[in-house]
Amino acid sequence: MEELVEILAKALVDQPEHVSVNVTEKEKSSVIQLRVAPEDMGKVIGKHGRIAKAMRTVVKAAAIKERKKVFVEIDSI
Repeated sequence: MEELVEILAKALVDQPEHVSVNVTEKEKSSVIQLRVAPEDMGKVIGKHGRIAKAMRTVVKAAAIKERKKVFVEIDSI
């Protein structure tokens, strides 16, 4: 799932070299922390959070196979 978030984020931003993804694994859940350049925050979040919500939905759908809960946090570098 880490790769999925990274691919999606790099496709959206102007500075893909500043995209970083860190995963914190727990027993039945994972937290994926996506960090992008401050200038690209709006592109990743989208108008009214639509892009961020869509990204979270895709990641949660992928997580169903692994029977885990996944949370995506978006921060700037």
